[in-house]
Amino acid sequence: MRTSFERYARRVAFGCALVASLTAGASAIAQQPSAEPTTAGAAMPEPASPSHLAAARVLVVASGMSRSFSVVIPQFMDQIGSSLAQTRPELIRDLNDVLAQLKPEFDKFADEMDDIAAQIFAKQLSEADLKAAVAFFDSPAGRQYVATQPAVLTDIVTAMQGWQGKVSTDMMTRVREEMKKRGHDI
Repeated sequence: MRTSFERYARRVAFGCALVASLTAGASAIAQQPSAEPTTAGAAMPEPASPSHLAAARVLVVASGMSRSFSVVIPQFMDQIGSSLAQTRPELIRDLNDVLAQLKPEFDKFADEMDDIAAQIFAKQLSEADLKAAVAFFDSPAGRQYVATQPAVLTDIVTAMQGWQGKVSTDMMTRVREEMKKRGHDI
């Protein structure tokens, strides 16, 4: 059985992946079609220049993706604090001091994820495409898109949980029906 922290970590990871996919979708709206699309499994080229990577980093921030990475650290710290407060309330004062002391160290992990995301974008999109996507996010529509991302993602994750449960139940029901037709009760 998974702990509540493991479930929480999986939801955060899912949310980050969802943010990445939504951001990539919005970037696709803003970009011109590439001459040669990258195929799955193919080696991705390295960024052509420092300015190419810099443009990708700007996209990570402008798209709101960076915000998604930066909230993970305080959320994990809050989860640790909540878990230990329930089991070891006498440690709260020291734990809060330790978490405050460690926060700058772990905030660097969010910066690291920004760099990783920038590398990925730079490998997938040309510098011109990155700049076009940033232009979209700098537009009123793009800023509105970024501003509504948290609410949209919350609603999508909630809807997806219900959808997953329904698909899982319906699929198992149908598999059982079909197996019964073949003489198997499962």
